[in-house]
Amino acid sequence: MITGRIDPADAIADIDRRIFGGFVEHLGRHIYDGIHEPGHPTADEDGFRGDVVALVQELGVTTVRYPGGNFVSGYRWEDGIGPRDQRPRRLDLAWHATETNEVGLHEFAEWLAKVGSELMLAVNLGTRGTQEALDLLEYANVSVETEWTRRRAANGRAEPFGVRMWCLGNEMDGPWQLGHRNAVDYGKLASRTAKAMRQMDPTVQLVACGSSGRTMPTFGSWEREVLEQAFDDVDFISCHAYYQERDGDAQEFLASAVDMDRFISEVVATADQVAAARKSDKRIQIAFDEWNVWYLSRWEEQAKTYGPDDWPIAPRQLEDQYSALDAVVFGDLLITLLQHADRVRSASLAQLVNVIAPIMTEPGGIAWRQTTFFPFSITSRLAGATAVRVPIECGTFTSIRFGEVAAVNAVATLDDDGATLFLVNRSTVETAPIELDVSRLAGGAAKGLRVQEAHILHEEDMYAANTLADPERVGVSELDAGVEDGVLRMTLPPVSWAAVRLG
Repeated sequence: MITGRIDPADAIADIDRRIFGGFVEHLGRHIYDGIHEPGHPTADEDGFRGDVVALVQELGVTTVRYPGGNFVSGYRWEDGIGPRDQRPRRLDLAWHATETNEVGLHEFAEWLAKVGSELMLAVNLGTRGTQEALDLLEYANVSVETEWTRRRAANGRAEPFGVRMWCLGNEMDGPWQLGHRNAVDYGKLASRTAKAMRQMDPTVQLVACGSSGRTMPTFGSWEREVLEQAFDDVDFISCHAYYQERDGDAQEFLASAVDMDRFISEVVATADQVAAARKSDKRIQIAFDEWNVWYLSRWEEQAKTYGPDDWPIAPRQLEDQYSALDAVVFGDLLITLLQHADRVRSASLAQLVNVIAPIMTEPGGIAWRQTTFFPFSITSRLAGATAVRVPIECGTFTSIRFGEVAAVNAVATLDDDGATLFLVNRSTVETAPIELDVSRLAGGAAKGLRVQEAHILHEEDMYAANTLADPERVGVSELDAGVEDGVLRMTLPPVSWAAVRLG
């Protein structure tokens, strides 16, 4: 029997709703044929697919990071404003494609208004610099009349966009990035750009580029050296992490969240070390602004097929098909983000539509939910105001990378109306009978605490997936869970993710 508790005394922190953010990049069929397809039967007057809008609303993303990603390091934001028939076509060096610029800042902001999400902008510090970042900030946020705000009004937007959160470049530690720099040079650029942006708009929140992954050779030293330059000027440092099953080892894949947990803890420790050296009580927060399951090795093979004269428009790129196994790992990553709610104050699922995405579309056809859609949409909907640790006594399995790993992982959230438990059985073979003491929750058993909702994602074939031919093959079902005498009881089969709402 696996035992544990949900106790308000184990509170971690309030949850910043930006932790349920997403990411939209000009990449593959994400924008074109994904969110924007004027000829589609559900398209509105602005060319946006209504079926996709409905699914993004259901997904529950709170903020959306835009327009990249690797794309932003070669992007000229001015290309995406003004009359569409006058916008230039450009080569996108990041993804070896042609960008039409049919969708830019104005159109994307209009789409966000339809789905009910907040805009988070990234500036190009790869091929551009401080002045171009200031120009974009002035265009987006300033209300007094200037040349840029006059142009904004002429383009149909008299009022500012009011963007609060800004990313100072993207993955500048990566040799693949246009304008790649070492940590000190990037840190100096981020610092002077941040200072300049705050002179124009002191209310902005700024994200410095952290490491593109925990396995980067500069990880750790990169964060330290960047923050030694920009500590006083930024609010966040970013983390990026992607996970995939390798060599058919599902059990090892199910330990992925351990890597994310250590990644966050190590970045926090490094940031706090810089703070201590400066005798500062400021705490740099984490923006985990790219995270997902991504079979990167498949893309690397696809990339080899592009010739020097092959620059397609909206090609099918990074269109991973996700299994039930992928969704369980994905749900565990989301649990891990909530377990670090005290320092992870923003996160962006990368990405939303077609490109390593929870939502897929077919041109002229249907849109459907991938398996990863369900843990995100349910967690975003049911998560309360405060994250709470859930101590659990359970068995372990042995990971090649991480040693002994707990077979069950969980987190809870609290709000005025009750509590929600999110948990995962990482074992590929063992069933997990679970008993959790919930008597310490407000009211407890004496006040009729009961299960209001209980969902489970599990498939006997853990590689089952939702496809164009069978878009509803995998979903969530009702979990048999109940409270008796202050104890919540349920049983999780191997490779499963669950959510239980108590009230």
